[in-house]
Amino acid sequence: MAAEIEIRLTLNGEERSASVEPRLLLSDFIRHEARLTGTHVGCEHGVCGACTVLVEGEPQRSCLMFAVQADGASIETIEGVAPGGELGVVQQAFHEAHGMQCGFCTPGFVMSLTALLRESPDASDDEILDSLSGHLCRCTGYVNIIEAAHLARARVNGGA
Repeated sequence: MAAEIEIRLTLNGEERSASVEPRLLLSDFIRHEARLTGTHVGCEHGVCGACTVLVEGEPQRSCLMFAVQADGASIETIEGVAPGGELGVVQQAFHEAHGMQCGFCTPGFVMSLTALLRESPDASDDEILDSLSGHLCRCTGYVNIIEAAHLARARVNGGA
């Protein structure tokens, strides 16, 4: 067993430090060490996007990143986009447009769409599709997910 490494990071606005094994995945750190289980692990190969979190505001597959690589970084999970326990704009849009379906893939979709709309509130339909293209929904209900994305974009811009 390799010696543990001390890491410090900001997780949903809260500074944390921990000693972790060098090969501990960020997804496992988030779920098992920080006990934030909203980040789901699907394929463990970076293909499905369920484990997407924001690292310095950019969507990243947490199953492809070691926790030690996040040392010093700011990480935001699905729990972090629900201020005060209320649904965030993107989460509310997914709820209203029935974009959640079974819910397993939803956190990844929400995190990627949140990052896109923060950077580009007027994102085009093609930009929305591009940002969500790396996510797989096993329920195959992409129509409602896209409707939720359009509703979230409208809400971010003061409409709907």
